[in-house]
Amino acid sequence: MTNNDIFRRIRYTFDLKDNTIVDIFALAEVSVTQPQVTAWLKKDDDDAFVTMKNKELAAFLNGFISFKRGKREGPQPAPETQLNNNMVFQKLRIALNMKADDILDVFERVGLPLSHHELSAFFRKPSHKNYRECKDQILRNFLLGLQRQLRPSPDDVGSEF
Repeated sequence: MTNNDIFRRIRYTFDLKDNTIVDIFALAEVSVTQPQVTAWLKKDDDDAFVTMKNKELAAFLNGFISFKRGKREGPQPAPETQLNNNMVFQKLRIALNMKADDILDVFERVGLPLSHHELSAFFRKPSHKNYRECKDQILRNFLLGLQRQLRPSPDDVGSEF
């Protein structure tokens, strides 16, 4: 998944307006403009499309954590220059204050059952022997499950029971 795709999906799932996104970046002490946000949200084949860099997505996710949980005291964490799906997944888990069972419920919504062991492997350090790389399919399904949970379509409403 591209950074822009992750960014678009988070924006849609949480119904974030462009000015709110600018405020979220400000919480991470990063200054962006509404035209920058609009360019990141364009379709890939649009002439005005701008690729979102890892550092920009990391700054957004850091700000999103502050947006959802409140800004912490002291200096804000610096955005990472290298970002992978495991880090994105971890930042979303922190921002949404999700426990393992909450995340497993999200995966159940999209028909992708995971065990506690499989899930915990995504949040381990890369040097740990049980670390598992979070593939695009896992992150995509997690974001889709969140979307179905927070913005259910009429098709999803009756399917929970």
